Amino acid sequence: MQKTHIFLATIVTLVVGAIVIVSLVTTNRINNQDRFSVAGSGIVYAKADIANINVGLKTGAKKTAAEATKESTDKMNSIIAELKKLSIAEGDIKTSDYNLNPVYNYTNDRGQELSGYEVTQTLTLKIRDLNKIGDVIAKTTEKGANQIGNISFTIDDEFQLKNQAREMAIKKAKEKAQLIAAQAGMKLGDVKSVSENSEPIAYPMYANAKMDVGMGGGGSALPSSAIQSGQNEIKVDVTLTYEVK
Repeated sequence: MQKTHIFLATIVTLVVGAIVIVSLVTTNRINNQDRFSVAGSGIVYAKADIANINVGLKTGAKKTAAEATKESTDKMNSIIAELKKLSIAEGDIKTSDYNLNPVYNYTNDRGQELSGYEVTQTLTLKIRDLNKIGDVIAKTTEKGANQIGNISFTIDDEFQLKNQAREMAIKKAKEKAQLIAAQAGMKLGDVKSVSENSEPIAYPMYANAKMDVGMGGGGSALPSSAIQSGQNEIKVDVTLTYEVK
């Protein structure tokens, strides 16, 4: 009886072992199954509807920090008031830089001497009516802005444009996969994975990054600059991974 139990136990062990081996072989075969990846790109062009621009001012050297701060505050308040007259929403006006710094002069006789203080302050604006870009530049310089630049154009809602670009990218990737498979004598199976990389391309304009229009503004009204927004490119890259039969 004991020999029978041992014999049965041995058979059970062998069966379990065989099942484990078959399972491992099957898993290994699946994991090592041939894969084929191919990439495709889709590009959609659309007219920008948002302009981003920096408007700033730099005071001259003042005897005290308080004087420099007051001049900067007075001019910047006038600039902001003018922007609101142009219907630039308060939420689209953001202070992105503010610095109060000492100003030094150097002479051979006395070395480095403190000559005063200056303030630089910058606003980052989002202009939703592109027809107002020239007016924003002209009116803010009249109020004392003397540093304007880093203009870039973006698209407020890119969701539908990305969908179009993605559809185009997937179509191109599939066409490429079929062509390569036919040329290489492969047979494509199902798509096993998809990855995507997308990014908008904004076109910055660095001309007139700093405009020296004097420290006080005023004078005759400035003409509006002609700023061209052009088109933006929305690009989506996809990678399809196929099973190869």
